[in-house]
Amino acid sequence: MNHNFSLRRYYYEDEDTDTEEVGRERGLGDEGRLCVESAIPSEPRFEEIIGESRALRDTLRQVKVVAATDATVLVLGETGTGKELIARAIHNRSSRRERTFVKINCAAIPSGLLESEFFGHERGAFTGAIAQRIGRFEAANGGTLFLDEVGEIPLELQPKLLRVLQEREYVRVGGSRTIKIDVRLVAATNRDLVQMVDEHRFRDDLYYRLNIFPIYAPPLRERPEDIEPLVRHFVQHFAAQMRRRIEVIPTETLDALRGHAWPGNVRELENLIERAVILSAGPRLTVPLEHGRRSIPLVQDVSTGTLEVVKRAHVVRVLEETNWIVGGCRGAAARLGMKRTTLQSLIKRLEITRRAQAA
Repeated sequence: MNHNFSLRRYYYEDEDTDTEEVGRERGLGDEGRLCVESAIPSEPRFEEIIGESRALRDTLRQVKVVAATDATVLVLGETGTGKELIARAIHNRSSRRERTFVKINCAAIPSGLLESEFFGHERGAFTGAIAQRIGRFEAANGGTLFLDEVGEIPLELQPKLLRVLQEREYVRVGGSRTIKIDVRLVAATNRDLVQMVDEHRFRDDLYYRLNIFPIYAPPLRERPEDIEPLVRHFVQHFAAQMRRRIEVIPTETLDALRGHAWPGNVRELENLIERAVILSAGPRLTVPLEHGRRSIPLVQDVSTGTLEVVKRAHVVRVLEETNWIVGGCRGAAARLGMKRTTLQSLIKRLEITRRAQAA
């Protein structure tokens, strides 16, 4: 039996939001509440975060708790899990929501220019600095600054960032005047910062300053019940954008999508649905399911292997499932029930490398 698709947008809604429940989409089940755009909530909704899974609800409850404060937040999660959406949700529910939300991807800017990007520079501070320029901290004054990929900040710049977080002041590159700021910081990373601290690639004092309130963005494989509302949301978005009329999402398609490992998480699903809408000539969604068959990580048949082979395959699979993050409460070591150092020794002894696995 196929699900009929109606072009209505669904949002995650807080349990304590006062709104009229205006209906449920057939086939979505009874867990979680769904509302359409016409419902009027008593407080802002998480309009861009789609899903009703327990893992996502737990995350959004933490967002609601911390948003009312000015505490620094560290969003942890794999690539494509929506860490920026979480950062925006924190800002939109805070007392700073009327002020600026400024974001910067620390991995996208050459390390030599990152200090100027953070703090700005004075005219003549370096070759090419032909005019004074304010930095992202100054631009975000009174609002929220989102530092994405914070694990990519060069080690030599980290003490300066720490000082700004502690003293709430800084000096532009090439300047002498101290500038005071009032900024709420939200940082995000897909790296294992604890391991980086142990390897002396990230300052421990900066880590502790950023890790005041950590929030975990769950990967899509931990919230398969969110596949259907996400698919519906993306179909609606891209169908409207391309002026297509998609009315039916086959049940077998949804079942296949739920069974995919989604190493690229929600971003991978979004890209697949965009491609599917392009390929759909009629009202029935046509998803290139060979995408899933090719990219689902294959588990080797080790039923006849030695204990060492079985152990190695199991460790590799857990590492793949955790995006090769070893430490932390969601890392491979915790999943395997062992200390991080023990797992690192095991990986070395079993000669497990990402390059070898890819081969």
